[in-house]
Amino acid sequence: MKKFALLTVLLALGLMLLPVQSQAEKLDDYLTSFTYQERKAMKIDSEELVELLKTGEAQLIDIRFPEEFASWNMSFAKNIPLNELPSRLNELDKNKLIVTACPHYDRSSMARLYLVTKGYKARYLNDGLLGLAKLLRGDEAREFTEAMTTKNK
Repeated sequence: MKKFALLTVLLALGLMLLPVQSQAEKLDDYLTSFTYQERKAMKIDSEELVELLKTGEAQLIDIRFPEEFASWNMSFAKNIPLNELPSRLNELDKNKLIVTACPHYDRSSMARLYLVTKGYKARYLNDGLLGLAKLLRGDEAREFTEAMTTKNK
């Protein structure tokens, strides 16, 4: 009976480690197949993002901490802090391009890599939220808001 219990525990531990090994293998596969084209494709700038948001093809994920998001944010972005991303994947639309963003691009590039290894089509905003804020000023902001309002009707 003790051998059976020990075997059951070992089998359970092995099954628990299986997803970890699988994810590590996915990352290994991604890195070994990384090309110059992938380097270019992993980034998106604010102008391209705005067009994809207008057509509903993208979902913007602001991966900053809640305190940062509360201080200032884009109303059309969903806040999922980087450290909460693994437990909140169900909030992402797998049918859309997921664009991760932070003020610059350091954390958003990590979030994008994580999402790609989970099977999402993802890019990171290479000019960051600060670049997006710079783009969406004055008339640009008004036109974007009108386009988003029309799309959501």
